[in-house]
Amino acid sequence: MPRTARLILDNVCYHIITRGNDKNFIFKEKWDFQKYIKILSKYKEQYDTKIYGWCMMNNHIHMIVESKSLSKFMHAINLSYAQYFRFKYKGAGHLWQDRYKSFVIQRDAYLINCISYIEYNPVRAEIVDRPEHYIWSSYCSRILGKTDKLLDQLML
Repeated sequence: MPRTARLILDNVCYHIITRGNDKNFIFKEKWDFQKYIKILSKYKEQYDTKIYGWCMMNNHIHMIVESKSLSKFMHAINLSYAQYFRFKYKGAGHLWQDRYKSFVIQRDAYLINCISYIEYNPVRAEIVDRPEHYIWSSYCSRILGKTDKLLDQLML
């Protein structure tokens, strides 16, 4: 039975969550994080997608995005990264657990709270003491002004 198409709305953002199958690691070393960022950058441009916040953990990813081609954007990213990962680690089978999750977020104060929530993920997971110590998120760019090609300026 075919899946139900996702509802794509104008002028809203989406909180995207995608996980490794059985919560397995999808990033085993820094090169994997860097490859995912490279893939994200490519498809961000191709599908005219804005990224307002992101955090990559070892077994899952959070992003706040705005896109009129969300399904194509996520399909391209997840397929490209899965092919890279399976080739590199000589694996087979599903890399991703289910479909990615997408939650609609209106452009209001909750959007800022949601971005902060995902950037504090490494602190809550006790990987780091402070969010600025975790390099695989948008926190240092958004709060401290460091250069980040992925991050777009948020206009509320």
